[in-house]
Amino acid sequence: MPTGIALRDVRRQLFDAAERVLLRDGPSALTSRAVTTEAGCAKGVLHRHFPDFDGFLAEFVLDRVHRLDEQTASLSDSAGTGTVSDNLTRALTALFESAAVAIVALVTSRDGLRARLRETWPVGVPVLTEAAILIAEYLALERDRGRIAADADVDTLAAMLIGSVHLLYADRDSTPPDSETVRKIVTRIIITDLRNPHP
Repeated sequence: MPTGIALRDVRRQLFDAAERVLLRDGPSALTSRAVTTEAGCAKGVLHRHFPDFDGFLAEFVLDRVHRLDEQTASLSDSAGTGTVSDNLTRALTALFESAAVAIVALVTSRDGLRARLRETWPVGVPVLTEAAILIAEYLALERDRGRIAADADVDTLAAMLIGSVHLLYADRDSTPPDSETVRKIVTRIIITDLRNPHP
């Protein structure tokens, strides 16, 4: 390679480089040259592995969605333990302290990327949609265990939790909220459905 750097796992290194650029400089700075420079490889490397830059970005976003699955798998494992509010607070904090907020901004700012994602992800913004599904699944487990009301609408609760906590993190130039702020929002949303008056 022209740079003299051998890339063992090209896709992984390019995706990790894209995430670093995205988090550090924002969606507008995410170009093929910025990614390959960050990865320490020639620009042609990206185009040898992906049809175009929007194709690369679509696969990058979906890769991060799959990482989200891994990161939040422990949420379902926590059903029936601790408190529902604490479990949700930990999961939502982990979600929004990852690249999730920046990925939402990236998807909303690029028409070509949204069009490419629609080919495999027809509804919603992938990261937030997947997170809402995972949280709804967790809430359903807690409902089955009698820790939230039997008639709780877990899909609506999940959407409310994702939307409300996303607003806390959406300003990427400010200090992220502390866990107590997140927990307060979480508890206010689910309080009427909790079976335990002390969430």
